[in-house]
Amino acid sequence: MSTSTLPTAAEAGRPAAAPAATPRKGRRRGEVSPLGRLTSHGILIMASLIALFPVAWLVFLSLGPDKDDYLRPGGIWGKMTLDNYSFVLQNTNFFDWLKSSLIVSLGTTVIGVLVAATTGYAVSRMRFPGYKKFMWVLLVTQMFPVAVLMVPMYQILSDLQLIDSYLGLILVYCSTAVPYCAWLMKGYFDTIPFEIDEAGRVDGLTPFGTFARLILPLAKPGLAVAAFYSFITAFGEVAFATTFMLDDKKYTLAVGLQSFVSEHDAQRNLMAATAVLIAIPVSAFFYLVQKNLVAGLTAGGTKG
Repeated sequence: MSTSTLPTAAEAGRPAAAPAATPRKGRRRGEVSPLGRLTSHGILIMASLIALFPVAWLVFLSLGPDKDDYLRPGGIWGKMTLDNYSFVLQNTNFFDWLKSSLIVSLGTTVIGVLVAATTGYAVSRMRFPGYKKFMWVLLVTQMFPVAVLMVPMYQILSDLQLIDSYLGLILVYCSTAVPYCAWLMKGYFDTIPFEIDEAGRVDGLTPFGTFARLILPLAKPGLAVAAFYSFITAFGEVAFATTFMLDDKKYTLAVGLQSFVSEHDAQRNLMAATAVLIAIPVSAFFYLVQKNLVAGLTAGGTKG
């Protein structure tokens, strides 16, 4: 009994098939190597530690009971206490300072953002005579130092009987915050498609109605940045508040902080505790607005 076999490729006159190549494992485009990932994480960790160190050091100094503990910080470990915070809250005008700071800062934020948003929208969408020069005038106002502006502002507030008043200080801070925020909002409004305004007019909305009902909701990231800038500008300013506020109960927190330093003495432990307490409202405000500090809400606003 005979068996037959199939002819091989060589016997049939055909070239033999090459063996299958083993696929090479390589990084895809944009993929970071383990070493690169480790390096980037290390740099970010170091940058975070550098940024957090001054805050941690301030908190640490605020726990020292003596005003000269900053000269010997190692001795704080054995005598940490919260007495500095108790003294500041119970024996100073801290809550009056906090009330003044919140009134001035929130007032500056509301008025400043409203004026800056309407100004930025008008310049972005409307072509009235001199609209470009108007924005440059706003920019020029930022070039004058505080020392030059102090005397004329004091004279104006005195004529308006706004010295030692919250409204006067709010208007002064708005003169600082509005020009920058107007430029910021103008640039953000330029990124919003003009077709949205046209759609609002087709639906019968007035220009202000289009601005309030369609544009502002899309401009939340820009509004959040402008609000945060206006808030911290008013919350931490010292020169104008020291000059225009005469009643010690109307001092802002930044001015009240100076009361711990005199010509012959400096209570740095109380200063550190007050500085930590001052940071709490700013941190809370940032937490409220940080979710809107992400651009790109206009994606998909128009089709086509």
